[in-house]
Amino acid sequence: MRPLQNLKILDFTTLVPGPFATMMLADMGADILRVESPTRPDMVRAMPPYADGTSTGHGILNRNKRSIGLDLKKPEAVAIAKQLIAEYDVVIEQFRPGVMDRFGLGYKDLSEINPGIIYCSITGYGQTGPNRNRAGHDNNYLSLSGLNGYSGRQNERTPIMGMPIADLAGGSLHSVIGILAAVNQRHISGQGQHVDISMTDAMFAMNSLFGSNYLAAGTEPESGGTNLNGGSFYDYYRTADGRHLSIGSLEPQFFQQLCATLNDSSLLELANPMDPEAQTLLREKIEAIIEQKPLEEWVAIFADKDCCVEPVLTFAEASASEHVAARDLVVDVQTQDGGVQKQIGSAIKFSNSTPDYGAIGAPLGQHNHEVLKALGLDDAAIQTAKDAGAFG
Repeated sequence: MRPLQNLKILDFTTLVPGPFATMMLADMGADILRVESPTRPDMVRAMPPYADGTSTGHGILNRNKRSIGLDLKKPEAVAIAKQLIAEYDVVIEQFRPGVMDRFGLGYKDLSEINPGIIYCSITGYGQTGPNRNRAGHDNNYLSLSGLNGYSGRQNERTPIMGMPIADLAGGSLHSVIGILAAVNQRHISGQGQHVDISMTDAMFAMNSLFGSNYLAAGTEPESGGTNLNGGSFYDYYRTADGRHLSIGSLEPQFFQQLCATLNDSSLLELANPMDPEAQTLLREKIEAIIEQKPLEEWVAIFADKDCCVEPVLTFAEASASEHVAARDLVVDVQTQDGGVQKQIGSAIKFSNSTPDYGAIGAPLGQHNHEVLKALGLDDAAIQTAKDAGAFG
């Protein structure tokens, strides 16, 4: 038994936020049916690189999901979607506000068919507010949330991260939490509800640590002004071979061991986090020490030290690490032709169940016939819908 194996979800999303959320839910056993446009396919399907003839991005984000192609501009396709609603627990969509309403598939429409439906909408700015219909991307949401305003070192350009933080931490994770919370409330009340997820809102909420300083005490966070953004020795240090070592020894017991390992007791005199000049000097002294040896030597030196010092690994190195192997974070997933593709596994570990990875992302519309037959449509009805352009 898997935690969510009784949950059925209709997924109208594309790109990253929604598909990553439903991938997580599918890994935990939820039955995910993607409703995709046959005339405007998800861009991720075309994103290189490819393996086994499929985009690797599509392969992982949409693993363990079925796919039905419906052109929602056709009333026959909308009618099929509404038939599906009666049999599903959750709808997740990612259009701008109002688009699903124009299709006749908004929350109000669908809750009349299924009062218990949980309807999750992921957008950049939410269903209300002045920016509700504004276009945006990950870096825009981070910028408007205030997070980018104090990320990075002083007098340096805001850093660009290697993954879409707002999409994943904001859109994906918050929608999973919101959906599961709504499912639990439905168990109590018997009623469904609309879950409104704004990626900008989610990122604004991530300011809780330093943003609270401003809201409650009037102290605004600034670049290079906190112990996590360049205002302390908590940083990345270049090694002799051009690699980097992460040092996060903020707590006294870890800092003392760091100083002992670096064999420089004078560093202890510069530990005052409230003294910016001391922190700058401390960082410079650590830099001078770390750049004397290559990364491999530092890894060996700190291997048995418990002081929050670790190498900055490439993804290839991380994938081959003992930690990743021990935690089953690289898994074999079946391809559409019966082969095997390596993918990143679930980060959630349950004591009484294991993830179900199924197969990599399905071809668009692969399950049309299967789904339509299960709805009770006979061959003549399916052909009529096809002739009307419902399937593209």
